[in-house]
Amino acid sequence: MECETQGQAFAEQRHATPAQIALAWLLAQKPWIAPIPGTTKRHRLEENLGAARIQLSADDLREIDRAASQIEVQGARYPEHLLQMVGR
Repeated sequence: MECETQGQAFAEQRHATPAQIALAWLLAQKPWIAPIPGTTKRHRLEENLGAARIQLSADDLREIDRAASQIEVQGARYPEHLLQMVGR
């Protein structure tokens, strides 16, 4: 829950939504990364497009990376039966 609260606060400080910050972060990683968010709602499409206007500074990116590094990932990436199919 703390990560969610931090993400919401970070987004609000930049007059953006958490989804826009996530997309802006992806866009800032490499010039060849092109996120493809899916939606069926026009207002979400407009929200997603707004991410292209967000310029994250180097400090912003460091803050996001620092917060993300504090998240403890739990569980396997795939269930065991699917893991056996990976890398065939």
